[in-house]
Amino acid sequence: MGAQWKHKGRTEHAAAKGRLFTKLVKELIISAKAGGAEVASNPRLRMAVEQAKKASMPRDTLERAIKKGAGLLDEPVNYELVTYEGFAPHQVPVIVECLTDNKNRTATNIRVLFRKGQIATTGAVSWDFNRMGVIEATPPEGGADAEEAAIEAGADNVEPGDEGASRFLTGPTDVDTVGKALAGLGWTVSAQNLAWIAKNPVALEGEARTEVEAFLEAMDSDDDVQNIYVGLK
Repeated sequence: MGAQWKHKGRTEHAAAKGRLFTKLVKELIISAKAGGAEVASNPRLRMAVEQAKKASMPRDTLERAIKKGAGLLDEPVNYELVTYEGFAPHQVPVIVECLTDNKNRTATNIRVLFRKGQIATTGAVSWDFNRMGVIEATPPEGGADAEEAAIEAGADNVEPGDEGASRFLTGPTDVDTVGKALAGLGWTVSAQNLAWIAKNPVALEGEARTEVEAFLEAMDSDDDVQNIYVGLK
């Protein structure tokens, strides 16, 4: 994997879908707070809106989150980004990003979740990751060569994604430019964001891999956890 870990199937159950909505609402709020409420001029917000729509988020929920983040409602936005580093079972490196309105609560919960692994100090894990832009896109009808598209669009690298998609990797400041270039080449961009990409992902099989996946699933179930990046092949 090496990129953002995704809890597959979490939209299949009502409780899990509620957790997904919580994460999406936070991303909408933070995106609007950082770059304004205009989708056309705010790439991060644009992708957050698309993800919310794919998850079938009600329109009023989506619009309210944007207005709240942009300061158009009389509701304070107190979310802070807090990042934790550590290891899942079998010394698999993990970076956990949280958006929280109560850092003490989050710190307590994260320490409990790390009991089956090992929490570490800042920098103890992130040195083994690269901060990069990640764009997920599917080719135009009739197909297209992903490597050629990467070169034309200015991506640094490309790798296979899920369900016929490709993952284009860029520098942190090039995400929107490369995403627009891919769209101009006929590719359909489904997601783009900044992520931590592991330099030396660990290969695990069988019971060991199952233990790591269970650890990640438990971590992802916490409402304050926004993104998880793991060094696992």
